[in-house]
Amino acid sequence: MSDLVWISGASGGIGAALAAGVPFAGARVIDLSRRGGTVEHFKVDLADPAEWARVEKHFAVEAAGFQGERIVFVHNAGTIVPIGPAETADSEAYTRAVLLNSAAPQVLGRAFLRATAGLDCERHLVMLSSGAAKTAYPGWSHYNAGKAALEHWVRTAGAEQVLKSEAGERACRVIAVAPGVVDTAMQDDIRAVDEQAFPAVERFRELKRTGTLVTPEQAARGIWSLLTRPLENGAVLDLRDLPA
Repeated sequence: MSDLVWISGASGGIGAALAAGVPFAGARVIDLSRRGGTVEHFKVDLADPAEWARVEKHFAVEAAGFQGERIVFVHNAGTIVPIGPAETADSEAYTRAVLLNSAAPQVLGRAFLRATAGLDCERHLVMLSSGAAKTAYPGWSHYNAGKAALEHWVRTAGAEQVLKSEAGERACRVIAVAPGVVDTAMQDDIRAVDEQAFPAVERFRELKRTGTLVTPEQAARGIWSLLTRPLENGAVLDLRDLPA
């Protein structure tokens, strides 16, 4: 085995497409999710802080003594629900969303960096972001804030890896990418709400009607292409802005 790849949330949508489209022949691919998909499955609820230590231990055990060419973590897991004003959201659902969207990327990203720090191989940490990181969509408070936090964590962790490289150590490349508006179950959830919960809902319904949504497979191909592009460490980008 020359490549080890973790993908969070690979049981459906973009995550499943990423797992199906891993561009490294013979790679070992592990899905971190509750339900599991078509690849090796590490069952975990990433919205539960008590579960994060299990993932950290799993990273450490699997990375120990790794002799392959490349080790990758693509953090894709996230949630758009509950949708609606923060003041009306269910407390438990909102708290789980904040933990999954804001805290889990930082905690799991740190765990991956720590577990793989001593490896003499190519390392990549890819975090999935969204245009919501820069647009304050009413009704998406936890999602907007979570993606903004994720992007700034990537900038900071990437800068730390640059310093590591300048000190003569082998660095991990850390990047964040927004894949565009992708035709997944998350979009079904968005289109199902009314304008009181999400005033911009009609825009997303129109994208579906006009067939302008990106497919999960298109998004996955774009994301995997980033591993061979000359990107700066800590880069935050949007697939829609990249040359083909």
